[in-house]
Amino acid sequence: MSKEVLLNMSKVKSKPCDLCSTEVDIRYRIQYQKNGDWKLVCLTCWQKVSQDNPFYRYGGTWKARK
Repeated sequence: MSKEVLLNMSKVKSKPCDLCSTEVDIRYRIQYQKNGDWKLVCLTCWQKVSQDNPFYRYGGTWKARK
């Protein structure tokens, strides 16, 4: 690969989960607290906070550019 391609690939960065700070390529936009702000979370945190949570709302999926 050329240097330019490698540099562009390095610019495609994962983003941290708003709850656990793990760097991920896919985050889920959710609310999970009464009157809570929207959070972008990883799959693991999404599964934890959505279980049996009456305040849980899904708001879409964010994917890193590839």
